[in-house]
Amino acid sequence: MLGEFAALGAAVSWAVAPMLYRKALSNTKPLSANIVRCVTNAAVLLFFMLILGNVGALAGLPIVAVVVTVVSGVVGLGIGDTFYMIALKSVGVTRAVPLAATYPLFSLVWATFLLGEPLTLTTVLGACVILFGIWLLSQEKNEGNAEVEGKVPFTGVIMSLATAVVWSVSVTLMGVAVTLSSANSLDGNYSVITLRMVSMAVFLMILAPFLDRERGFLKMKRKTVLELCIGGLVANGVGWLLMNYSFLNTLETRAVPISSTTPLFTAVAGFLFFHEKVTSETVLGAVVIVFGIFLIFLF
Repeated sequence: MLGEFAALGAAVSWAVAPMLYRKALSNTKPLSANIVRCVTNAAVLLFFMLILGNVGALAGLPIVAVVVTVVSGVVGLGIGDTFYMIALKSVGVTRAVPLAATYPLFSLVWATFLLGEPLTLTTVLGACVILFGIWLLSQEKNEGNAEVEGKVPFTGVIMSLATAVVWSVSVTLMGVAVTLSSANSLDGNYSVITLRMVSMAVFLMILAPFLDRERGFLKMKRKTVLELCIGGLVANGVGWLLMNYSFLNTLETRAVPISSTTPLFTAVAGFLFFHEKVTSETVLGAVVIVFGIFLIFLF
């Protein structure tokens, strides 16, 4: 049961992180936030790698794993997570998280049409259920967010779905990296996660003067920096370590559905901590999406 508990821990971690991001985003812009998050997380992960003596595991990664990991970082942490933060700021956690969590649906598309994997009836049914959940979450006006009060959250919905598309590519690449023989261990997984974050931090720091011309990442309050740092470590450190450990100890068809319960935790947390409006459509949409992912991976 360790693999299953690890997947559940990953789901909780991925539910806690957007709570912290949401608080931080009330004081900064999404792009500035992502730069600070990646740089601070890279520093912390590198520090613990040195303390734990895992540098050898990083040096032992094959070139293919290194290249795939770096690309996954640029795609997922750079593009995908910036979209994610825009969505969180626009429509809140109770909508952004369930919509972004539909990335397994897009992974299914790549596997079917690009890799030629078989398409089953339950898979098609699961895809339809997820699409219905997306429709539910995109219908109601987002009256719980003052920034978009009275407006249909079109931009937030599009950014959430764009996050899902980009994450599906990044997760597929990460799966390739961690299943390589030399990365198929706890030390190897930590090395992959650290390399992914460090490569993205370097990439963002090089482009920061051009991407964030107002230098918002240099003017951030300490509290905001701390929220972003902790949120990133919870999601990309703890969450991904638990998820990779789950992949090593149970079947993917069990791990993915369990980890996909994140939207249910975020719906509750969004209501309790941010007083976001939780309606029947919001709850039903989150539950429907989770059920659709279960259909795809369990049958």
